[in-house]
Amino acid sequence: MKNILVARNVTKKFGNQIALNNVSLEIPRNCIYGLLGPNGAGKTTLIRIINQISYPDSGEVLFNGELLQPHHIAQIGYLPEERGLYKSMKVGEQALYLAQLKGLSKSDANQRLRYWFDKLDIGDWWNRKIQELSKGMAQKIQFIVTVLHEPKLLIFDEPFSGFDPINANIIKDEIIKLKEKGTSIIFSTHRMESVEELCEYIALLHNAEKILDGKLEDIKKKYKNNIFRVGLELENGENFLNLISDKFDITESTYDIRKKQLDFTVQLPSDDTRNFLSILSAEASINNFVETIPTANEIFIQTVQNKNAHE
Repeated sequence: MKNILVARNVTKKFGNQIALNNVSLEIPRNCIYGLLGPNGAGKTTLIRIINQISYPDSGEVLFNGELLQPHHIAQIGYLPEERGLYKSMKVGEQALYLAQLKGLSKSDANQRLRYWFDKLDIGDWWNRKIQELSKGMAQKIQFIVTVLHEPKLLIFDEPFSGFDPINANIIKDEIIKLKEKGTSIIFSTHRMESVEELCEYIALLHNAEKILDGKLEDIKKKYKNNIFRVGLELENGENFLNLISDKFDITESTYDIRKKQLDFTVQLPSDDTRNFLSILSAEASINNFVETIPTANEIFIQTVQNKNAHE
């Protein structure tokens, strides 16, 4: 079975407000799956359905090939964007309590917690109260409690909000290690830079509908538009630029007379570059020729704009 989770035609309404409209997703095993979209797109509603906090009005969700059932909760770890720790309790006491709620024995929970506290270099926090911790420090505790019972599926909702760059990288590294150990991960965010670094697959939700999904690498190939960054070394670079500008769509050009370096961006009519490269190499020494692949953020913006234009 290749998918850890499948959603089929899931619809959810709150009164007259449609939160999810016929959404279907397939989340492969052992991958980091980006669930993307602006605020209000339906991401959190879908996550709450997966966690059985709420239920769909129609459609179904399968976990490990079975219709989602209450016993599956033990195999899912969820780190919500809104953190929920008891401020007056001590860190170690609360972590033990939450770990036992996940089904771990006290001795097993204690052993695993000590391992994670040492791993993240927070062993001296054990007897401090939650209210003494910064937002980022409390987030580390909640991350540990989320992954402690080693669930098959982890769901992180904006996991890096509140972290400084150093701690964000620490948590990012731990997420990658969990994936490498076989955990499947849903990563819900609107921060595209994290998507580029972490996600193999993505789905884009907008106005309660899925408008794009698939392997990020394949989506990027689909959205590329034959734009290349070109660098040439040649005499009379400006004359050459004028010559090829009559035949090709040239933008963002600069010419350094002293270095005899011409740099420009070109959009070709197709992905066949042979004719263009032949023209360049006949007149200049090519020192840079790189295709510009759209970023996840550019794809996100373009897809949403296209969707809005057709509504």
